[in-house]
Amino acid sequence: MTLTITRTHWAAVTAVVLALLFAGAATVASARGEAPTTTAAAPGPDSAEAGFARDMSVHHQQAVEMSFIVRDRTQDEGIRSLAYDIANTQANQRGMMLGWLDLWGLPKVRSGTEPMAWMNNGESGGHGGHGGGHGGHQVRDGSLMPGMATKTELAQLAKADGKQAEILYLQLMTDHHIGGVAMAQGCVDLCTVEAEKTLAQDMVDGQNSELELMADLLKKRGAKPRS
Repeated sequence: MTLTITRTHWAAVTAVVLALLFAGAATVASARGEAPTTTAAAPGPDSAEAGFARDMSVHHQQAVEMSFIVRDRTQDEGIRSLAYDIANTQANQRGMMLGWLDLWGLPKVRSGTEPMAWMNNGESGGHGGHGGGHGGHQVRDGSLMPGMATKTELAQLAKADGKQAEILYLQLMTDHHIGGVAMAQGCVDLCTVEAEKTLAQDMVDGQNSELELMADLLKKRGAKPRS
């Protein structure tokens, strides 16, 4: 019992520390002239740039959470390594996006705006073979955007062990990446700030590569993606 509490606290604290560290680094880099734009030319609150930064930060946070959960539920080094890479990469990217919002003087959370509404401001319908836009997505049980796991699914992952936890994680993260790729492609199509477009394209490329890896890992476990 003590070990479980310690691991849970470690996961939560580490995730928060990573996000804060990378957010701080992004803000410092922005102040040094490495930011995607200056405050004077900052995107507006309804822009694709701001919407993507806000929504993808939320999307990424859940990926970090799921990755820390599975690291405590399996001893398989391949899955643990993948989970660490995903958590590290997405915490880093999340920090950059939150840093940009700070630089632009925009809120990280905006009430009264539906998730991914910014994608309707342009012609960014379907994207790639891993899923299209967010049309028809129902916000339910903690799943705010396409690909996001529900609270029930997160609870199931936290209770699973070994191979069962590995398969569920890979399936949930596959869905998560499919939704993430579609959203990132939306920024590639709609965002005008070059640094943010580049980051979004990196997400598309990186997560598509991880989708192939996760499909192979599922196959080795006698399972397959849910979608």
